[in-house]
Amino acid sequence: MLQWLNRPIGFTEELSGKSFSPSRANYYTGPPGKPIQLLVQARKDFLSIWRASDYKEKVSEIRVLGRQIVIVNSPEPIRHVVVKRHENFQRKTPQMRRALEFLLGDGLFISDGDTWKQRRPLVTDIVHAKRVPSFGPIMERTSVELVERWKRIPEGTPINALHEMAGLTAEIIARSVFGNDLGDDSAAAVTEGFTSYQALVDSINIGYFLGFDEGLPIFRTPTLRRSVKRIHRIIDKVVEDHLSGRGDHNSMVELLVRRQMKSPELKLDVVALRNEAATIFMAGHETTASTLTWAWYLLSRAQWVEEALHAEIGRVCGSRIPTIDDVPQLELCKAVIEETLRLYPPVPILARQTRDAEMIGDVAAERGSLVLIVPWLLHRTGSLFERPHHFRPERFMGGRRPKPYSYIPFASGPRVCPGLHFGLTEAVLCLAIIAQQFRVVVASTHKVEPVCRLTLRPKGGLPITLEKRNGAPRADR
Repeated sequence: MLQWLNRPIGFTEELSGKSFSPSRANYYTGPPGKPIQLLVQARKDFLSIWRASDYKEKVSEIRVLGRQIVIVNSPEPIRHVVVKRHENFQRKTPQMRRALEFLLGDGLFISDGDTWKQRRPLVTDIVHAKRVPSFGPIMERTSVELVERWKRIPEGTPINALHEMAGLTAEIIARSVFGNDLGDDSAAAVTEGFTSYQALVDSINIGYFLGFDEGLPIFRTPTLRRSVKRIHRIIDKVVEDHLSGRGDHNSMVELLVRRQMKSPELKLDVVALRNEAATIFMAGHETTASTLTWAWYLLSRAQWVEEALHAEIGRVCGSRIPTIDDVPQLELCKAVIEETLRLYPPVPILARQTRDAEMIGDVAAERGSLVLIVPWLLHRTGSLFERPHHFRPERFMGGRRPKPYSYIPFASGPRVCPGLHFGLTEAVLCLAIIAQQFRVVVASTHKVEPVCRLTLRPKGGLPITLEKRNGAPRADR
């Protein structure tokens, strides 16, 4: 029996004895809508269009203005799409490509074909699990800086957790990707530019449903252009500095530059380097910030888990600040993050476009159809997860793992997120360092509403207050 809580009951049983449903899926319960109405609604919030019957293992299809949409919500058909026949489904949809191409160009996230095959191994190696420990000191130092700033905030002062976590993860990824010379002002400018871009861009490309297989270019308004120019100007300057030999030798951009110098056939010019740097920054910043924000919400509503989390940090770290070397022993911290990713996947829709007609399950997918794998649905399917809407971190403890292809917060197959080890380690470590010092409190009267455009965020952010934990060690080093 595990005595982590110094109680006669085992740790896992203690957690299993309680649970709560943080946010049951807001099923659409109105009259059957016409597909075009669902499309309009999806432009506002992708999560609001699903019925209770959609949270079942199945492959289904609908048509919108003649365009076929295939929804794949069953592990074996998902494996068929993302692994067995991935070359037929590797192409990102016009919705995603058109929404992000102005900002990311041909970056790895939206590229396919030869460009993807050439750059995928390069970027994967840059953020590979074996390199993550070298970025640990950046994660630790940046988290401690946030803790020290929080200590100066008068207790009871409301702050926005989403904004705070975005600032934290932006600084971590900025220091990791660009090196320490970026500076607070430039890091903030890139972060604000991404936030503005996401608010302005339309993630539903109407042209695609009107018959244009490549969709239609987005309208580049003056405001949108300013957001992109702001980001590109900063990243271009960093890349040019590296090419001139003035770069930080520990940064990801410097590693990309060295690869280009060693292998000119990669053709990573300034624009291509900027596109990959911007892609890594966007993916690494936004997804981890969202995950940490949702984790604070869940812990605030499940205080028995929060207490056990504090006990684990005390047992593993004692009176010192958690480090990256502690992450393998922080089993509950990791389980909390993984259960958060199950309930609130940062990218709750994985969309592909078929190259050729093919059967998916018992549905005949046409050439050029839209194939949707929706982690929001999949992770809350009752046949795959017991009490699927409940926060139960013990699902991921004691060697337990979900059924293959039922849990895919980082996608899966050849297009699995190359930075998943970086992001997961970062989230666990940040959670441990902050939780060691503070209780993050969400008012019981505050209604939290998840909303999805490009990523999944709490509507209006997450207002919190902070409670300093008695006996927490000093965070300054």
